[in-house]
Amino acid sequence: MAGVPTSPGPGQVPPAQLRVTNQDREHVVEHVKAAYAEGRFDKFEFDDRLERAMTARSHGDLMPIMTEIYGTEVVPKLATPPAVGVPRERAPESNERLGAALGHMVLLLGVPIVAPLILLLTGGKTSPYIRRQALEALNFQITLVGASILLPFTIIGIVLVPVIWVVAVILAIVGGVSALTEGNFRYPMTLRLVK
Repeated sequence: MAGVPTSPGPGQVPPAQLRVTNQDREHVVEHVKAAYAEGRFDKFEFDDRLERAMTARSHGDLMPIMTEIYGTEVVPKLATPPAVGVPRERAPESNERLGAALGHMVLLLGVPIVAPLILLLTGGKTSPYIRRQALEALNFQITLVGASILLPFTIIGIVLVPVIWVVAVILAIVGGVSALTEGNFRYPMTLRLVK
């Protein structure tokens, strides 16, 4: 039929007016991520290309992005993007897991905020695992202390504070056990003020 774009064959570049599929968008996004991981773009350029790829409606919208990555002469077929060379985080050692668990469970001793903060400032500098766990515990304990200070100003808050602390102790135990088993526990209803 005249005037109606047809799907391209293998190895052919699709017509610019042909609508893209979600798979086409995701494919270009993978190429953008790979180029960013290789250092071809800064964060602003990466975000710009990512937004353009995710909002593309036609191949004419996607092709300039691929041209920016690979140049005008060689634009790879919409096939497999190159492997992203993102280094994997090594598995935490037993002392890292133990330290991370301590950051959660110190709440059982009734000393919130101090231990996760010390852990963050010491072990968090060398271990991404300890840093992640200490940040989560610290943010939870800051939220807990803040709620304990503010809630007694309401009548129902006076009743809620002991219940919140019982739940907090249970969550601290769960967080500590999760840290020992290399889990990624996230506390519910936590203000994450420290990043």
